[in-house]
Amino acid sequence: MSNDADEAVGPDKVTESFRDRHSNTTEEGKRKWVYALQPKGTLYSFRKYLAWVYLAVFFAIPFIKVNGMPLLQLNFPEGKFILFTKIFWPNDFFIFAVAMISMIIFIALFTIIYGRVFCGWICPQTIFLEFVFRPIEWLIEGNPVQQKKLDSAHWTGNKIFKKVLKHAIYFIISFVIAHTFLAYILGVDEVLKIVTHPISENIGLFFGLLFFTGLFFIVFAYIRDIVCTTICPYGRLQSVLFDKDTQQVSYDYVRGEPRGKIVKGKESETGDCVDCKLCVQVCPTGIDIRNGVQMECVGCTACIDACNGVMEKVNRPLGLIRMASENEIEKKEKFHFNFRMKAYTAILLVLTGLMTFLIITRKSVDTSISRVKGQLYQEIGTDSLSNLFSAKIINKTKTVIPYELRLESGTPGKIRMINAHKMELKGESINDVTFFVDVPKSAIKKRTTDIVVGVYGNGKKIQTVKSKFLGPFM
Repeated sequence: MSNDADEAVGPDKVTESFRDRHSNTTEEGKRKWVYALQPKGTLYSFRKYLAWVYLAVFFAIPFIKVNGMPLLQLNFPEGKFILFTKIFWPNDFFIFAVAMISMIIFIALFTIIYGRVFCGWICPQTIFLEFVFRPIEWLIEGNPVQQKKLDSAHWTGNKIFKKVLKHAIYFIISFVIAHTFLAYILGVDEVLKIVTHPISENIGLFFGLLFFTGLFFIVFAYIRDIVCTTICPYGRLQSVLFDKDTQQVSYDYVRGEPRGKIVKGKESETGDCVDCKLCVQVCPTGIDIRNGVQMECVGCTACIDACNGVMEKVNRPLGLIRMASENEIEKKEKFHFNFRMKAYTAILLVLTGLMTFLIITRKSVDTSISRVKGQLYQEIGTDSLSNLFSAKIINKTKTVIPYELRLESGTPGKIRMINAHKMELKGESINDVTFFVDVPKSAIKKRTTDIVVGVYGNGKKIQTVKSKFLGPFM
């Protein structure tokens, strides 16, 4: 099933020395730069078309507005999030928590079934590296052989020109990506306003943008595959998520071994693998898929296209490298939905149902009421007691809502507002309200009494909130 990086071995002499280090690291522990060959084939074409769609959506979303609101905005500084025209505030955090857990379960389930295909086909790191930055490198510096020759050559005018041109384009693209991310946070209108004003007015934001521009530039110009093989925690998780039923990019060692070149006029005594190493040359992380399942494999399927192209030329069946499970290759078993997959699916369905319920029942106006700390009851005349309360009313809509607070039936007394403002809730804001609750002494039977406050908007009840009224010791 496996072989050393430099020595072909039969299935009876399997070595695992390739697992002693990452694919992009030499035996001495130094960085081994990956010069990936541009893939060709059906799967790569699909990936390329999907990447164009992903990129178009990524750069277009900040500009899309519905009813004057951004389609998507994640305003962390203000704690305001807009998802498909719905505004979410910090008190909606539990919905985000459920959504985050659901996404983690979904990724785990997807990985159990399909391996790291998510990394190779959907991950933004891969999309930008393989379909934006690396094509620019191929265009300016040529194929892997030409890139190696250029890197090892002395610094000449031609080398300086190509390196400066490539990195200048990289920096400009990184600058655009940084501004796009900022538009997701502040909104495209605010970003356009910032970039058209003098730098001195937004000096902190300017240096922040430079920082993230530099970060993106370093990641895509230098760090590259190290993100996938070392930094990203998802790559580490795969080793505990995979099992023998996981469909992943796999080499059919039963059919491919022993490897050997084709000799004209001589009957082949080897497997279907002709040891062309084209699968290694197209790999963006520099692994040899024929060594078996490896953490560094991102499931990009470039090796499948490369191998299928060779199999066509030598008139051998396609699929020597394909999406397959270990049980499918070793035991010829068809894929089946095992217990672990069913368990993750059940958990995901429950979480999705819970999240749907929370979103449907979510209120557009949310109120929290509490008695002002440090304040005791006050006597009003000879027959009533009063408590001071504060309320935070979040209006999650864009419209101004006239409101009123009332004591609900079963709670005697009245509410006296002390804020000198209009009884209106500003749109997309947290409204602070202070008021007294006056209750007849005859209704106070114990130290604390439950009260229910109704919040009305445009004359209709929006919400009821419970609180405690403090009276004297009985």
